[in-house]
Amino acid sequence: MRQGALRYLLAPGFFTLRWWEWGPEDGAPVLCIHGLTRSGRDFDALAGALAAEGRRVLCPDLPGRGASDWLPDPALYAPPTYVAALSHLLARLEGPVDWIGTSLGGICGIAVAALPGNPVRRLVLNDIGSHVPEAAMARIRDYIGEMPDFADLPALEAHLRAVHAPFGPLTDAEWRHLAATSCRPAEPGPGLSLHYDPAIATPIRAVAPAAMDLSAYWARVTAPTLLIRGAESDLLLAETAREMAARPGVRLAEIPGCGHAPALMDAAQIGLVAGFLAG
Repeated sequence: MRQGALRYLLAPGFFTLRWWEWGPEDGAPVLCIHGLTRSGRDFDALAGALAAEGRRVLCPDLPGRGASDWLPDPALYAPPTYVAALSHLLARLEGPVDWIGTSLGGICGIAVAALPGNPVRRLVLNDIGSHVPEAAMARIRDYIGEMPDFADLPALEAHLRAVHAPFGPLTDAEWRHLAATSCRPAEPGPGLSLHYDPAIATPIRAVAPAAMDLSAYWARVTAPTLLIRGAESDLLLAETAREMAARPGVRLAEIPGCGHAPALMDAAQIGLVAGFLAG
């Protein structure tokens, strides 16, 4: 694994986007884009497996998360900003890419894949679809507002196990990995905090929860798509998934024992994604 970085431009100025990269530099590129409060390190297991097959895998930390710069205006923490930042990375790659997006990362993937001339060859949407119900948006609004500090890494891990239980039945080692890659020193300290800017919650909590309709974007997506749904998901409802999968070129896979969103860390889920990308 190696780290990459580039500067991207927003209205207030230039900021740095960083990513974690695996595999040969001349391999066919795969972008893995994480969920709302997560980071590119969530994809370590998947990226390692794809890199072993000769793929170049890039796992960015979205603005305000992980190793990427925090932004000065909380209103910038929204999908148009993330797409703008990622578009600089797409321009650097200069060719077709496969896109794996979990939740927010899938929203960004739908937006990019809907644009004329986009470079998305194949699209994997992990527990995100053309419609997100109001109840799920309300749940997200409630939990993202919590930003506690933790005495140590086991305490932070216990928090993640509770908040992200819908990821599925992870091993102790996998939970430890998520905890170790989800923390930063608390300010002013002592202890640990989660790795993201607390201000990412501001635009979400500033408005009443409402359903999200992405159907107009989804209607313009033509890339072959693997739609992954956690069988117990409250965000990608079964009805929405079936409607999306009725379209040619869309394959639906439902993961038992998971809600929002399958972690893509176990061998079966990794094999599902790798097989689809291999085409």
